[in-house]
Amino acid sequence: MPPAGPARSDPSTGPLRPARPAEEPRLAVGGPVRSRLRRTLALALPAPVIGLVLLLASGHLTLPLDRIVTIEAKMASKRDFFENPEVRRILMKHGFRVHITRMGSRDIATQDVAGYDVVFPSGQPAADLITRQRARAGHPALTYRPFVSPIVLATYREYAETLDDADIAEPQPAGTPGGSAEPLYYTLDMGRFLQQTKQGRRWDDLDIEKHGVHNGNKILAQTSDVCDSNSGGTYLGLVSFVWHGNDAPGNDKDADRYARDIKDLLIEQGLPGSERAETYLSVDGKGIAPISVIYEHQYLAHQIRYEAEHGKPDAGRVLLYPSTRFVTEPQLVALTGDGERLGELVTEDPELQHKAMELGFRVRDATSGSTSDQLASFLADRGIQVPVTSADDTKAVLPRLPLLERMIQTVGECPPAQSPQQGAK
Repeated sequence: MPPAGPARSDPSTGPLRPARPAEEPRLAVGGPVRSRLRRTLALALPAPVIGLVLLLASGHLTLPLDRIVTIEAKMASKRDFFENPEVRRILMKHGFRVHITRMGSRDIATQDVAGYDVVFPSGQPAADLITRQRARAGHPALTYRPFVSPIVLATYREYAETLDDADIAEPQPAGTPGGSAEPLYYTLDMGRFLQQTKQGRRWDDLDIEKHGVHNGNKILAQTSDVCDSNSGGTYLGLVSFVWHGNDAPGNDKDADRYARDIKDLLIEQGLPGSERAETYLSVDGKGIAPISVIYEHQYLAHQIRYEAEHGKPDAGRVLLYPSTRFVTEPQLVALTGDGERLGELVTEDPELQHKAMELGFRVRDATSGSTSDQLASFLADRGIQVPVTSADDTKAVLPRLPLLERMIQTVGECPPAQSPQQGAK
């Protein structure tokens, strides 16, 4: 059997693509010959050798073996996709194994990426920071956008109904055939919601006890640490945009002022470092963290799993869609040739695209770049209400990247972002 070639790239020369060895014929043995062969082997050969030869004889072991490329990757919340067992199986079928280093989006953007094939921060700001730094260093990188997932506020029904009573949230029409009569989604008036936090109002002040819950905590949404996560930084930008009359800062002075204006709206929560979706979906946080900033796909994936197990959606957990919205654009950044091959596969392979939809992502059409309507049909077929966004919703504009980074440092008192060593693999 000819050698398969090196499995990894040479750091001194860049990524290499070893050629596949030429196909060799399978060993085919059948009928009476196979039976005599088995009896003879049982007497003459050690057991491991017998097993290998019989696999060859049955056609279950093909020579030569395909090479499996291990992709080294840094990923934030979109690792949900790559850690799915079925996605791993599909990738292996195409010759890829993905080894993931877990890291927040901002850390991905500000730490050394040498030795990695791909990085996958959860939003566009971190990806832009990486690609700009690499371009300046003479190592341009290709980006791929296989799917999108909006920022949402995840809560429990009692809290959503309390906000509805106070004219801060409004339920989206329910009535999906076969689904729950109770709405799973609400549209949140972000301006009125932030006013509750600014005024120091508490849930008990909104008479949440009418819905069977007592909570004397302040009304606010909890995010992952803005210093680490894309969701935290994006929510910071969303809050600033709404609080300042749908306006983004235009210079350093404005960015500093805007950040100081909204700091109290965000730091009351203590800027927790844990992943909010994991807490929201794994424990009952009604009294501790009643509203968490997460990604839509994390909630929808939960509902799809829940419906498959229980035959109905989880009616106790609901989403608040901000009336001023911002759709995150996660970008897989390829740093090597193997990374580019992975990016192309994830973006174009129908089997992987379908699996992304099953995990709650809004999949992009590989030909048009727009999101397809497959997710809506998939949810409706399972009796899960389909979320809708109104054409009247205001689209938030994030500050320019240097200004957003400046605001994150001010609000979170984070260490400044460093330009990482941009060594190529």
